[in-house]
Amino acid sequence: MPSFRTLDDVDVKGKRVLLRVDLNVPMEQGRVTDLTRLERVAPTITEISGKGGKVILLAHFGRPKGRDAKDSLKPVAAELARVIDRPVAFAEDCVGEVAAKAVAALKDGDILCLENTRFHKQEEANDPAFVAELAKLGDIWVNDAFSAAHRAHASTEGLGHKLPAYAGRTMQAELDALTKALEAPAKPVIAIIGGAKVSTKIDLLENLVSKVDALVIGGGMANTFLHAQGVGIGKSLAEKDLAATALRIFDKAEAAQCAIILPVDAIVAFHFAANSPSHAYGLDAIPADGMILDVGPQSIARIHAAIDDAATLVWNGPLGAFEMTPFDRGTVAAAKHAAERTKAKKLISVAGGGDTVAALNQAGVAGDFSYVSTAGGAFLEWMEGKPLPGVEVLKIR
Repeated sequence: MPSFRTLDDVDVKGKRVLLRVDLNVPMEQGRVTDLTRLERVAPTITEISGKGGKVILLAHFGRPKGRDAKDSLKPVAAELARVIDRPVAFAEDCVGEVAAKAVAALKDGDILCLENTRFHKQEEANDPAFVAELAKLGDIWVNDAFSAAHRAHASTEGLGHKLPAYAGRTMQAELDALTKALEAPAKPVIAIIGGAKVSTKIDLLENLVSKVDALVIGGGMANTFLHAQGVGIGKSLAEKDLAATALRIFDKAEAAQCAIILPVDAIVAFHFAANSPSHAYGLDAIPADGMILDVGPQSIARIHAAIDDAATLVWNGPLGAFEMTPFDRGTVAAAKHAAERTKAKKLISVAGGGDTVAALNQAGVAGDFSYVSTAGGAFLEWMEGKPLPGVEVLKIR
């Protein structure tokens, strides 16, 4: 991407590289339970190290209120060392004498992880004095944490104003993928947006109707839209007070010539529980005491047809209560269909958000999509059309 400086634009040899990464990994009893984020940042770390840069990792972990041993990055640094198969030194603080000594001891190619930046409240406040303290430790700043790019914190944005700033390889891949998906996509573009609540995705839906050719709405959100159209949805999850919002989004979509694709049938159960007895019903026959928990077979066929018509797919959110069998069928079927089209080189597919990643993993197709973003909030804000502070600061002005 020409508008960002990347590692191709800098000679890191002998330089102290402050590398902001996402090490906010799931932990249980002091053990990392999912290596995805560590594996994502590994290429940037090993590239800088291999080119003789001194790698100084900056990251947060959890939401500590001050220093808290349970939120230390020390065990994460140890796990990272195993993932990249290189030693990773650790400093017990990210600023001050402890950090300065650890940085001074580095030789070219060495890797050092500094302690959790959020142990200092000045990190989230983007405090200029704290930014200056961090900046003393490096010659350049590389941001490889797209997942934290929607936050204007000291280590995610502030440093970009103090040091020469570059995008790491993970950040570069994310920005390339998202640009292909929404900024300059191959058309037609389809978006699949699911999840429980319309209220959390109003900005997203309003932005997308002006950018995509078709918008599939699934999950509990679809019930709100069906209710707004006068469809009886029984006891289904819905935000009935948002009917007017749903109608406004219909109007915006019509004005933008974006087709909104809603379920045409539904899988209905009478108890919100895994393996609860369920049946497919047409929308004109949803039982008054029933709950819509997934899209029905005709809806799946309709979604597959929409995917077949598209050159680019953007996906955020499941189509049903995918965490419970058998109500994962619609999501899994659509995911597998999109994966097949992607493998056949007929579709560029970009997906993101926690539930979406979990659903694609469940379907066994996460590796077949063109790009899967592990960033939750940042991915959503990008799709909403909002500028991300940690990305804006990387732009060449």
